[in-house]
Amino acid sequence: MNKQVHVLSWAGWEADSIVVKGFKRNETLKFCVDRLQELKAHGVNTFMDPCPSDIGRDVDFMAEASVKSGMRVICATGLYKEDLGGAYFKFYRELGSVGVNEIAEIYTKEITEGIGDTGIKPGFIKCATGVLKNEAGRPHITPYEEMCLRAAARAQKATDVPITTHTDEAMLGLEQLEIFTSEGVDPRRVIIGHSGDTANLSYHTSLMDKGAYIGCDRFGLDFILAEKLRLATVIGLCGIGYAKQIVLSHDSVACFKGRALVLAPEMQHLIANWQPTHLFKNLLPKLREAGVSDDKIRTMLVDNPRRWFAGE
Repeated sequence: MNKQVHVLSWAGWEADSIVVKGFKRNETLKFCVDRLQELKAHGVNTFMDPCPSDIGRDVDFMAEASVKSGMRVICATGLYKEDLGGAYFKFYRELGSVGVNEIAEIYTKEITEGIGDTGIKPGFIKCATGVLKNEAGRPHITPYEEMCLRAAARAQKATDVPITTHTDEAMLGLEQLEIFTSEGVDPRRVIIGHSGDTANLSYHTSLMDKGAYIGCDRFGLDFILAEKLRLATVIGLCGIGYAKQIVLSHDSVACFKGRALVLAPEMQHLIANWQPTHLFKNLLPKLREAGVSDDKIRTMLVDNPRRWFAGE
């Protein structure tokens, strides 16, 4: 089984001197190892960490967590969306000294040669779009984000590793896919992430009808979309024949490298189930009760990620 969660995350932590001084690596590592072993107890053997390089990716930490937990961990190459991603590449893009091919070369070298001097090679590419608005007031893919998406597409073509994406508010997935396919990427090598943040089945089917997978991967984040609607989406799509293009997962973070996510007390209940094991403990039984077969559940958890990686 394959699981998609962040082991360690978030952007900008280096600037928070209080957090940096207080970061206890060994304690954090033990916590992450314990969480991975909890997943192993549910039959999970492979863990995808889709953290891009500019929001706290730490492949040495991932590798050590993998060894100590016995869980296979696959890391990503890629860059995050404009409003929260690293300023480095955006700054150089605005100067005109970095572009699509330069970013694609970075992705490709990490995949083929390894990240830095670690020898660790990513198994997939992560890219992202937000909902920044254009002059007409509509959410759009910014020029910076388009550069990163096109770079991901070119690196995918050069290396044959797949792509997974971040979307905000389950928007712009079709626009992401259009960019990828215009660069020659097979849509079957693409997961449009966080698609489960909407119960709009027209959005989901439009993506899958073009050949892509959709990520129903934010269970436990009820302040974005209520769990009953997330479940209804999966149940409904399975009922009309789309189980082979759905990837079930989580978008939870085991440990924040910076300050942890804290909601106001009256909102804490909205993330009470924001745990990787929530899917196995609570959601799979509900899917079965609604008539989703074990074969379809295995398809969404095992077969689809396997085909996405293999290019079948």
